[in-house]
Amino acid sequence: MAGGIREQLDDDDMAESHDINVTPFIDVMLVLLIIFMVAAPLATVDVNVDLPASTAQPVQRPAEPLYLTLQEDLTIHLGNEPVAREALGTAIDQVTNGDKERRIFLRADKTVDYGQFMTVMNLLRDAGYLKIALVGLESVPQQPEVKP
Repeated sequence: MAGGIREQLDDDDMAESHDINVTPFIDVMLVLLIIFMVAAPLATVDVNVDLPASTAQPVQRPAEPLYLTLQEDLTIHLGNEPVAREALGTAIDQVTNGDKERRIFLRADKTVDYGQFMTVMNLLRDAGYLKIALVGLESVPQQPEVKP
């Protein structure tokens, strides 16, 4: 046996190994495991809420939403077309084919007075459209500045 070992040690050629080296794979998997262990608690909400179950069927979203826009100068646009206040009910009836159950997405400029906004909502209600969704932008809360 000793002679066989010496013969292998004396050869300058290394014997080929046909096994896969899995050490780098294990290193990568351990790093990923650590990353997920650190990130998982950050992805959860800290407020415990026991939500009730709902039996309502999910509402199907319309293929083409109907936007009603109140601009800063108090002009009203139905989709991309300007509409007079007096003709708002008939214009919506034409677009929706008289479907009073159609949801209308109402968006207004942030400088519009609340009273003017409510006037437009009253016009929609008077026309028989009660399904109104208000559109706004999501904003990220800013951290208060700490002054030294």
